Amino acid sequence: MSSIWGITSLLTKRLPLATRQYPKFVRHGASLTSPGAVLPPSETPSIQHSKEQARLRRRLPSRAGLIAIKRGMVPYFDQETGERFGATLLEIDSVEVLLTKTPETDGHYAVQLGYGRKSPYKTTRQLLGHFARAQVNPKSCIREFQVKDESGLLPIGTELKADHFDVGQLIDIKGISKGKGFAGVMKRWDFGGLRASHGTSVMHRHGGSYGANQDPGRILPGKKMPGHMGNKNNTKQNVKVVQVDAENGFLLVKGGVPGPKNGFVKLQDAIKQIKN
Repeated sequence: MSSIWGITSLLTKRLPLATRQYPKFVRHGASLTSPGAVLPPSETPSIQHSKEQARLRRRLPSRAGLIAIKRGMVPYFDQETGERFGATLLEIDSVEVLLTKTPETDGHYAVQLGYGRKSPYKTTRQLLGHFARAQVNPKSCIREFQVKDESGLLPIGTELKADHFDVGQLIDIKGISKGKGFAGVMKRWDFGGLRASHGTSVMHRHGGSYGANQDPGRILPGKKMPGHMGNKNNTKQNVKVVQVDAENGFLLVKGGVPGPKNGFVKLQDAIKQIKN
């Protein structure tokens, strides 16, 4: 056996360099594929995983939006169509630009806005310095709006009012939904519950069997179970602006808005426009 291996290695050394590197190109008795049908290995294009490429893939608005406070809902009568529907009153007060971000320093284009005013005695020293650099009053709420490119950046100290949006424009409203606490499956996921009679005991509002057999022997992630309900980021898209009052600082939008009364919401141009 040693002589056979020695002869094989000797023959291999005498072969050309290309044949030794790619031995599958050499035809032998057990091969069923012709050497011409085998293609040389090609280089796989490298995928560019970077924050810059991820930012370019995102669907971002071309300009910053507004910060508002949800004050409640009122009935609204549209004189043009004769339709009556519920509308949400949003208050805009002293919304000013605090900071602008660029890819060179922060990795993305963004505009930081502040809402309202706040007592300096209830503001930390770090935030007081931040507001002093922008030469604005202390703000009660700070939010950041990412924009597509440099054209969406605004000078620091610029004040934005309710006329930032036009009547009839579609906007996206982002807020934090109302917290409902710990809820069961019937309230949280709209389960039907178990039977009301015929042997059901202390299990009427139960979710049924949550587990499986020995395989997989665990509850799979994402299973609908009881837990904390609400208090999550929520976005309502393509909300129509029905009335704008820049002097008094309020907007009226059609329908409801995520979040409780006196809660902060973010307003920005609609990303996904409705096609007629």
